[in-house]
Amino acid sequence: MVKNVYIHVPFCRQKCRYCSFISYPAPERKPDYLRALEAEITSGYHGEHLETLYFGGGTPSLLAPQELERIIGLFQTSENTEITVEVNPENITAEYLDHIRQCGVNRISIGCQTFDDKILVNIGRRHSSKQVEAVLKSARSAGFKNISLDFIYGLPGQNAGDFLSDLKHGTDLGVEHISLYGLKIDEGCYFYLHRPDNLPDDDIQAEMYLNAISFLEPAGFKHYEISNFAKPGYESRHNLNYWSNNSYYGFGAAAHGYIGNVRYFNRENLDEYIANPCEHADRKILTNQEILEEEIFLGFRKMDGINVRSVNEKFSIDFDKQYKKVIDKYLMYGYLAKTSGGYKLTNSGILVSNFILADFLQ
Repeated sequence: MVKNVYIHVPFCRQKCRYCSFISYPAPERKPDYLRALEAEITSGYHGEHLETLYFGGGTPSLLAPQELERIIGLFQTSENTEITVEVNPENITAEYLDHIRQCGVNRISIGCQTFDDKILVNIGRRHSSKQVEAVLKSARSAGFKNISLDFIYGLPGQNAGDFLSDLKHGTDLGVEHISLYGLKIDEGCYFYLHRPDNLPDDDIQAEMYLNAISFLEPAGFKHYEISNFAKPGYESRHNLNYWSNNSYYGFGAAAHGYIGNVRYFNRENLDEYIANPCEHADRKILTNQEILEEEIFLGFRKMDGINVRSVNEKFSIDFDKQYKKVIDKYLMYGYLAKTSGGYKLTNSGILVSNFILADFLQ
């Protein structure tokens, strides 16, 4: 049974300079898009009671409260359903937050990126640090008790001290959750064609990340996934569902879903999605080996790591025997550590996790 839903809202007022996600600076297409989205949900959702509902983007906070309410109303939810909306600070008012809280939204994720106003301008963000603070204050007044801040590290002109200052500012504001993402410049973004000459190198990015762990854990934030830290009880239930390799619906342009042994992918092109929202662009039936490899890849993203007994029971294998050479190799390097239930990445292992996880692929 599928109990988790991701909805993609592919609109922005303008593209940030680092962004290569599927989004369009065309909010005037919203009415057509929402009609298509409702058609897809009506066709693909089968009435399960949801544990989580997540609006990502793009800029989901470009949806009016009544538009969010209509979409939420298409699903079976309760006060126990974690309903998250990503918000950009520049277009958020106290009234907006009041209204979406009344619609059932109980978690917001604020795209802060940095509190350095000069860097915000350089990366194409439309908000200021003061606006982030104002949104947080208004969110508390509206009754939100579960607020996440998103940061990017390795930004142009940023040093390790700057990033630590961002984290201190964020924790001082009293948020429950913090997400950290190292800057990646991928094809399709402004910085790919106009690469800044003042980017921190890989060693400085690594220093920023390790400093974040050293600061946030003593500050009361559990490091529960490679990029995510939460106060006890405030881990993102929606994202934990991904990392546990469980099923979920994906609705909207460019959304992905995973049901049973099938991963499906929606059309990325806005016009094509609006014209035919109920037919997936592609689907892939996974073999048992591919599902196992995804279980390992995703499981190692969680700081609790892989539970060997669970993997053995689920896939009828002997994990220690099947992956002995890889396990022994990275235990020796200090990149893996033994746990009471299996294995996890160490902090140094996280920095080279892509190489380690590639070794588990057969």
